[in-house]
This record gives sequence, C-alpha cells and structure tokens, in this order.
Amino acid sequence: MTALTKKLLSLLNRQVPATGLGLLRILYGLVTLQEIVFLGYFSHLIFDPIPFIDVEFPTIPFFLFLWGVTACCLLAGYRYSLSALCNYIFWLVFVNFTAMQRDFAGGFDLFMTGAGFFLLFLPADKAFSLDNLRFKLSTPFQHPHALTKPTVTVLAYYLPLAICLGFLYIDSAIHKLFAEHWRNGLGAWLPLTQPYYVSALDLSFFLNQEWLQKTIGYTILVFQFTFIFLFANRRFRCIYLFAGIALHLGITLGLNIYPFGLGMLAFYVLLVPFSWWRTLGAWLTAKQPALTVFYDRLCPLCNRTALIIKHFDVFKRIDFKSVQDHAVAYPAIAAIDQSTLLTDLYALDAKGNIFFGVDSYQQIFLKMGYLAPLGVILSLPGIQQLAKARYRAIADSRSRITCTQDCAMPPPFVDNTWYQKLFGELAKQKPKAFSQKLAKILVVIFILQINCTLHYGLVYRLGINTRHNPLFSVMADASNTLISISQIFLGIAPHALYLHDHFTGYDRILAITYKNANGVEKWLPFVNEQGRLVAPNWGRVQMMWANVAVTRNINHTRLKKFLLKVTAFWGKKTGIDLKNAVFYIKMKKISAPNNWTYDQLQLNFKAPWQPIGKAIWINQEISYELPHDINAL
Repeated sequence: MTALTKKLLSLLNRQVPATGLGLLRILYGLVTLQEIVFLGYFSHLIFDPIPFIDVEFPTIPFFLFLWGVTACCLLAGYRYSLSALCNYIFWLVFVNFTAMQRDFAGGFDLFMTGAGFFLLFLPADKAFSLDNLRFKLSTPFQHPHALTKPTVTVLAYYLPLAICLGFLYIDSAIHKLFAEHWRNGLGAWLPLTQPYYVSALDLSFFLNQEWLQKTIGYTILVFQFTFIFLFANRRFRCIYLFAGIALHLGITLGLNIYPFGLGMLAFYVLLVPFSWWRTLGAWLTAKQPALTVFYDRLCPLCNRTALIIKHFDVFKRIDFKSVQDHAVAYPAIAAIDQSTLLTDLYALDAKGNIFFGVDSYQQIFLKMGYLAPLGVILSLPGIQQLAKARYRAIADSRSRITCTQDCAMPPPFVDNTWYQKLFGELAKQKPKAFSQKLAKILVVIFILQINCTLHYGLVYRLGINTRHNPLFSVMADASNTLISISQIFLGIAPHALYLHDHFTGYDRILAITYKNANGVEKWLPFVNEQGRLVAPNWGRVQMMWANVAVTRNINHTRLKKFLLKVTAFWGKKTGIDLKNAVFYIKMKKISAPNNWTYDQLQLNFKAPWQPIGKAIWINQEISYELPHDINAL
C-alpha cells in the first residue's frame, strides 16, 4: 500500500493536456449514441414478446429518446456531471432490467457500464466541452480563464487504461489459455471463419496465411498479459498504442460485433503520447489568421460573440481585436470613423477586403473551414435578407458599459464536477492524503477484479469442486455475490469470449426463407445464402441468434422463441402478412476446427443448405414443424 501511495503521489502533480480525455468523452458518447439508434431500430424485436403484435413496453421509444438526449449532452460536454450520471443509470437499467440482460446481450454492455462509471469521476469536461464555454460566457468580458489551455493530472489517463483495459485484458488472457485454438495461435482466426460472426468484408486472403494468423494469435496473448504492466512505459507506449488499435480495428471491421471493437478503441486516445497532441495542435493551427475581426470591447454581447467563435474556432483561423485598442494598427480599419466601427462587427481578410454585419459572420464561417456550409447558407437569397434584418435589430439594441477593475478581474472559476468535489480540492490541498485515499479505492477495485478472475478464470476452468468442503462452499457463495454486485455496477465480469465453450461442437447453423407473391423463394433479410448475418442484424442481434438461439446444443424452447421474434419482426419489415405466412427453416453443416485449415471460411460459405422445418403464421399465431432432435441431424 505504501509503495502504491508513493507512486500515485509522484504522478499526481504531473500535469498533461486534457485533449485525450475530451476525445474519450466524445467517442464514448458517439458509441453510446449509435447503440441507442440501434436499439430504437430493433426495439420491437428486442423488447416486444411478439414484435409489433404484443407490445409490452410502449414507452421504450420515449426512454430511448431521453437516453439519446443524455448521450448528446455527454458527447458535447454539456452539464457533464449530470449527463454522465444519467447515462450511467440508463446503461444500468437497460442492461439489467430489460431483455438486453440475457437474450440480447451486446457483448460490450458491461464494458460500457464500467467505463460510464469511471467517467463520473474523470475530468473529461476540460476539453472540447460546452461547459467550458458556459463558464467563459458567465462574465461578459474576456478574461485569462478563457484563454488558458486546460490540463489534468496524468492519473486521469493512466487509471482508466489500467482498470478498464488492463484488468479486462489479463482476465481474458487467462481464460484464453484454457482454449485449444488459442493455444494453437488461432484465437483470431477461428471466429473469422464462422459465417455467423464475420462482417461483410472477405478476409480470406489473410485467413489463408497460416504464419500470419498464428503470429496474430500469439501476439494478442502476449499483448493482453503484458498491457497492464508496460503501457505507461514510454519505450513501449507506442507499441501498445498501435497493437491495441490494430486489434480492436480488426474486431470492428472483421467481425459483426463492431460496437465491442469501437467501445474499446475509444480508450486508445488516452494512450496517445502527450507530445503528439501538442504537435498535432501546432500542425492544425493556422500560422496566420485568415480573418481579423474587430469588436467593441465595452459591449457584453460583442465579447460573448467573440468568446463563442473562439471556442469553436479549433484551427485558430479567426483573430479578434478590440476597436478601441487595435483599430489604428490597421490603416483600412482606421480610415473608418470609430463611431461607425462600434455599430457593427467588422472583419478584414488577408487580401485587405473589409466586411461588416452579416457579411462578417459569413466570412467567419467560411474561413473556419468545417463551418463553411453555414457561410454558404447565410449567403442564400432570402436567408441573407432575413439574417440582416435580425442582425440589425439586435445590433441596434445592444448595450455598452464602462469596464471597471471588477470587469477586468472576473470571479474565479467554480468547478462543480464530481471529480473536482471528491478529488480535485483534496489533491491540491492534501496530496498525500488524497494519494492514500485513492490507493485504498484502487485496492478495493483490484480485489473485486481478482475475485472474478480467480473464481471463473482458474477455479471454474480447472474444474475444482468447491461444494465438497463447507468452508469452500461458503467462500464460493460469497464470491458469487461479490461478482454479481461488481458486474452490475462496475462491469467487472469474466471476459471469456469466443472460447472452446462456444465453438466446440458448433457444427450447424440455421437460416430462414419465405416465398413471395410469385412463389419465388427468398432469403429473409437476416441470414443470407452464405450463412452471414446481414446488416443491420449485427451487434446484440447477432449475439441473440448466434449465442442464444443457435448454439452447439440447440434448445427447442429457445429456438422457437427467437424464430417467433425474427419472423414477426422481419415479416413486418418486409411486408409479409402474418395472417397467412410460411417461413422455411434451413440448416447447413459447418466446421470450427482447432487446427488451421486452408480456406475454411469459404468452405463454410459453400456448404449446402437443407430444409429441416417450417414456422407457420395463421391469424398472427405461430406453429412450428421442426425435427424432434435438431442436434442429431
């Protein structure tokens, strides 16, 4: 504990740019937002007992809308503490109290829940946030706080990487050692040869290079075992950065569980060397302003306008000068009577052209680059006239005040985020006490993670029977209870994905067809003739079909449940009348070998289908004609 406290204390006062944390917040918000859109599209499939027929939760779209608004606020950094808390609660509720909990697990839900929990305590609002702009606008005049670049302690980078990625990797790697295909170096190869798991990209050329696949497989094992120990080392930082990006980009592009890849990929912005952010900022920042804007520094509205534009001028192409202090330095502007200058917002470009009023705003948008479409819209006939009329009404009614000493020295910034309340002040005033407190919290998190890893990664994998001894039985029950709590609230759970438990004996897959009005048999837009799950049936819908409905030992009850859901949902989407409809169930044999096989993906694609049954809808009620034991076929 003492060594940990000293290490935390040594890192506490090391200040680094807040850029990475701001980008993490934005990327996390985008991943969450896309998942909400996905849930909205598949809401009837996921939440209805019978899609479109038996709607049990009609308010789901409303709560998804609220979650979407929360995700947008989090993404934009608007009222960060509140939006982060609401987002965390939404993840908890939807993951644990709806059909997402078991039937439609997304594979990354626990990770997103845990990441959302840590975002509550990270200063991720220090960069690229509207909260920063809100503070700048809290006083009408420019002040030093508006111009300083935000910094954070380096611990805000290291701790999420160690806990959210490092603990996950080492837990996953321990599970992988018990899987034969991973021990053979084929952990990445095997899922990419299974039709249910691959994306629309055909990676056969890479899969057919045995040496490459084994190199990737063993590299992943080494990467996951060593990440937590070496990622913060400057000599290895870039290696782990590029290896991690390659790993999760491969998952995103190669497999159809893209949200899992994207969610973890977002955290790699924290691993980018800090000097890179400075270099990138210098490279993107304009060497000379493309437009100089002159404003009245005694006008609160003008100052707020300057602050807003500066906040969004990420490439620093707009320079603001006060008329009172700088007009004389520019002959073209000095030639204009100052009383006239104070009535409008004037702008001067690099060629000496002068603009004022709405034309100044149009040039600002055009020169900023990424907001150029707004400049074009502002120049359109009709819109331009309306804008000028509105601008004139505002400009002529604005007020001016005399700037006193209080104006020049605005009130100090008050940071109301949870991070600042719980850690910020204590870290500044009593750094040693803060380090001791943080060390205790980290030890608790470590105990929760080691409990999960030992319980499922070793005891379960080794087949140790804990029920023979009363003491071991009590310890096992306590461990299970602890795991249940840590899994729900912190996302700490076994990361045993795509192991032998799933693939051994996974030698048959199912698809669904129907006949159109002309009697032509067509594939339901779900599983195609190759056996792929077609877009958008990826993510948690793929997990439902490939991990719950169709497994190595197909359960009739589960299969019928999801045949009902899929045919009702896609029947409605494709315009099939469920008052009288027949869906045909097809099966084909595939192979999931533990040893490398040339062209295994194509062999699985080309395997023939055979009809094995029907799902029959009459008057919106379903019946089945299925073999008694599908597993014996």
